[in-house]
Amino acid sequence: MPFDLVILANYAGVFLAVLLAVVVLVFKRGKFSWMVFVLGMFLLALDSALGLAVLESTTFQQALVWQKLKYMAASFLPVTWLVFGLSHGRANYREFLKTSRLLVVVVAILPVLAVFAFPHELLRASEEGDVLHRVVGLGAGGKALNLILLLGSILVLLNLERTFRASVGIMRWRIKYLFFGVGLLFSANIYTASQALLYSGIHAVSIQINSMALLIASSLIAYSFLRTKFAETEIYPSQKVLQQSFTVILAGAYLVVVGVLANVVVFLGGDPSFPVKAFLLMLAVVCLGIVVLSDKIQQRIKLFVTRHFNRPAHDHRKIWAACTERTSLLVDPIDLSRAVVKLISETFELLSVTLWLSDDNRRTLALGASTSLTADQSAKLLSQVKDVEELLQTARVHAGPVDLDKGTTAFARSLRELDPDHFGKGGSRVCLTLVSGGETVGFITVADRVNGRSFSVEDLDLLACIADQVAGSFRNLEISRSLIQNKEMQAFQAMSAFFVHDLKNTASTLSLMLRNLTSHFGNPEFREDCLRSLSRSVTHINDLIKRLTLLPRELDLKTAPTDLNELVTRTIADLGDSNGSSFLKDFHLLPKVVTDPEQLQKVVTNLLINAKEATGGRGEILVSTFQRDPWVVLSVADNGCGMSPEFLARSLFRPFQTTKKSGFGIGMFHTKTIVEAHRGKIEVESEPGKGTTFRVLLPLTRPSEQPT
Repeated sequence: MPFDLVILANYAGVFLAVLLAVVVLVFKRGKFSWMVFVLGMFLLALDSALGLAVLESTTFQQALVWQKLKYMAASFLPVTWLVFGLSHGRANYREFLKTSRLLVVVVAILPVLAVFAFPHELLRASEEGDVLHRVVGLGAGGKALNLILLLGSILVLLNLERTFRASVGIMRWRIKYLFFGVGLLFSANIYTASQALLYSGIHAVSIQINSMALLIASSLIAYSFLRTKFAETEIYPSQKVLQQSFTVILAGAYLVVVGVLANVVVFLGGDPSFPVKAFLLMLAVVCLGIVVLSDKIQQRIKLFVTRHFNRPAHDHRKIWAACTERTSLLVDPIDLSRAVVKLISETFELLSVTLWLSDDNRRTLALGASTSLTADQSAKLLSQVKDVEELLQTARVHAGPVDLDKGTTAFARSLRELDPDHFGKGGSRVCLTLVSGGETVGFITVADRVNGRSFSVEDLDLLACIADQVAGSFRNLEISRSLIQNKEMQAFQAMSAFFVHDLKNTASTLSLMLRNLTSHFGNPEFREDCLRSLSRSVTHINDLIKRLTLLPRELDLKTAPTDLNELVTRTIADLGDSNGSSFLKDFHLLPKVVTDPEQLQKVVTNLLINAKEATGGRGEILVSTFQRDPWVVLSVADNGCGMSPEFLARSLFRPFQTTKKSGFGIGMFHTKTIVEAHRGKIEVESEPGKGTTFRVLLPLTRPSEQPT
């Protein structure tokens, strides 16, 4: 290809990138990820334009100036496109930006620091070659910057892959070519950065390849916009980092292969065309990635195996195992909906899978999850359904899949309103009713199969089987949620009974005092008695509030090295030997343990108060400390009333369970919560009429480490 034609193509890439940025700015103004996209496209266009200036330089001094400016623009690319990868298409992008803020800051600072902090270390004039070969040499700063840009490009591709893998159906169809375009850009960046590091210099061919990649990528992105009309996506990727990242595997393999080949070429005397061959290798790697991630190609491979090797279309045991594995541990209906939708979409190569859930009263529907609809689109569809309650009641008698395209009943027409026809040649639309225990828990609508394939009898049977399993799972969640709510209500009622009783007594005292206040206010003794009663009432109310704060909540431990013997001694001194009970101490020399002293003191206080109340003010309480590797142990033993084996097994550490006439049964529950937050444990020995021994075992390691 003539050099001037290459330059013309490079200018076309800059123009198309700017045009895309302007179009998105007009049509998607105010959308966060799209505004980041606009900034990224402008930076890419600027980077490519400055690269063209380097190519057209007539002297090395000019090339040095333009290349330095090019690096200044390129230093902002990794963080911009990393933020785009973390936010685009992700309905929960704020969570990703929050959890990845440190990574974003590092990716933002390092390349800028390499460029602006050490500008004289970036580049050096090359002593060999001409403008068509090595244009500019790299200094130490330039090598560091290219390494940072290479790692940043891999991070960008990693986050794009995470979003792409989480997407299914139409959501993936909408973002596919956009992500392929951006992926091609940063694959080219990996190539050029690796070449710069290998040769300690910047070649004209590398700059041209970056510009050509911008033209091709912009064309792919433009095609994506034309076929999707800027349709929005809502994808919920996992917060976990990919365990088997295709990006890391491909990038690592490419860099290793190119590094080995470069050394072989140098050993054999050099090859002027090696950079171009390396780029062709990079293109082959990218094409391999596209092939592997293509739904159509995967489907054709599966059909080929099915037709020519007499295998069934579906491995039922594998699908059933996957269904059980993905859904059995999910307790949130939305998470379960997403898992089901993704499973069905991947199993049957469907672009459109939508799961609708009914409420507990079977009167309304809501979007559970979808591969094709956003929350706004689903709300519009639901508004078109005239009588949802009647639809849910009718669904109870419709077993098996319902053909939405051929169905003529009122039931089929109503269901059609929940599943828009996205593609004219997407194959038949089918609805599965989720009925369990005589209750309609929802619907699953499926459509738009890859290549427009129709459903076979085997497909429909398997879909119906999965629908029955899913319906049972959602029904179990509803029952579990109802049981939990009933238990919470019972606990609330039990707690309320205690509080109402105590507050009623306090209110009666205050009411009596108020009635007598007008007639006896002049009596000094009456006023003093009123003040004492008022003080006792306030103290009692504060005590009620304090007990209420002991209810379950998230503990935020503020750990520090703690002398357990000193803490126990101080707590005993605060309690004193009142009520006739006496404390006997048997302390051994202990190493300091890493605990939250304030929380641990609550544990000691609860144990000592319980022991005093168990002895009825007439017994002895032995408090001892000792070391039992790998634990430090606090033991509180009393000779009081003791507890029954049944109470120990079923009620001791449960809230609102107590043997005391006055109490809420919260203290031991709170004690256990604090100890377990320290990765410790509690041992209990008790016998009715003989006494009780509590042992608190705290690890000698930090609370974040569990001893073995």
